[in-house]
Amino acid sequence: MKVGLLRAVGVATAVYGVAVAAVPDLLARPSGLVDGEGRTEPATRTSLRPLAWRDAVSGLALALAPEGQALRTAAYVRMAADFGDAVLLGATLPGRDRKLKAVAVSVGWGALSVAGLLAGGQRRGRGVRRSVEAGPLRVRR
Repeated sequence: MKVGLLRAVGVATAVYGVAVAAVPDLLARPSGLVDGEGRTEPATRTSLRPLAWRDAVSGLALALAPEGQALRTAAYVRMAADFGDAVLLGATLPGRDRKLKAVAVSVGWGALSVAGLLAGGQRRGRGVRRSVEAGPLRVRR
């Protein structure tokens, strides 16, 4: 597990979530969720804020969770949110270009969490020598 990468993803996600909660236009405009004059409707702002707080809190969990199972669980939550966003935004946003960009961004962030979980650390059966003792016999694997 690459803890530093997971922490960086968490911090970036938390900051972005807080920013979008404060200014929903940061997500609404690039997603095409604005009216003909580029304004975000009040109902759209209301709908985007819970999504933004989800990102803020899950990012904070990823940034602060203790190493081990808690950090892995926080990464899984982030990955589920990112890959879920890719599916939902890809299916529902207006315009092919916006859909493709949203999917690319969502999958990219999810992939960073996947990379953080898979990279670094010890890998079973690769380059790690273990000794097993059975009575007077010592075997290296």
